[in-house]
Amino acid sequence: MNLHLKPEAYTDRAADFGFEHISFAVRRLLAGASFHELLTGRELCIVMLGGTCSITSSAGDFATVGDRATVFDGKPHALYLPLDTDYTVTATTDCDIAFCYCKAEQHFPAHHITPDECAVEIRGGGNATRQINSIIPPHFRAQRLLICEVYTPSGNWSSFPPHKHDVHNPPGEVDLDEIYYYKIDKPGGFAIQRVYTADGRLDETITVRDGELVIVPEGYHPVSAGHGYNVYYLNVLSGSARSMAASDDPDHAWVREHWTDKDPRVPLVR
Repeated sequence: MNLHLKPEAYTDRAADFGFEHISFAVRRLLAGASFHELLTGRELCIVMLGGTCSITSSAGDFATVGDRATVFDGKPHALYLPLDTDYTVTATTDCDIAFCYCKAEQHFPAHHITPDECAVEIRGGGNATRQINSIIPPHFRAQRLLICEVYTPSGNWSSFPPHKHDVHNPPGEVDLDEIYYYKIDKPGGFAIQRVYTADGRLDETITVRDGELVIVPEGYHPVSAGHGYNVYYLNVLSGSARSMAASDDPDHAWVREHWTDKDPRVPLVR
């Protein structure tokens, strides 16, 4: 399985990457342009990466969704739409939009997720400090989708200690498929992501650039931001339970005990 995907795989079309439930697309709409779709058997969260749009749908109309220019300019607006919704997105300004789909059988209300609703968590410590903005947490009224965005300052580690969520063993761990969709704050920037299993069946180290994506079907998956470049990634998850429970790699879990101070650069986005 190819874990590293370039934009042509998911720009203007939804790709499922071989996952059971998740599919994902990025669409860039010029001001005045529209996109229409019927969500047959899928729930959807539209995450505004940049720009402002209006959305009309069979589940309700939303006149203004989005207000940040890029992911580095503020907390997100997003819109959850239930399965079988017929909807149209119309760009008010030039827009950069992530479409996070998931197979569904249960119906939940549409909901405009505003920046005030997105809880911010500062996780880790030292040069493993990062910012997590929650968009669709486990308590959100959706069937399978779970979504957050993560900001990792220049030179810091993220998703650390390395953790995994590929076994259904609640409450300590649940089985989740996951994508990491990356944005970098300066041209030429990059992140490094490793995806590996304890038995060595999977062991890949990937250089990821702006607009690229890494899929995590199993295993541990830490990230490092290149020095000089702040790194954003959008996490989309779905699996065996509405939980983000994960287990640390036991070889590296000890680092938690040595975290004291938080990196003062975090939160990167307020």
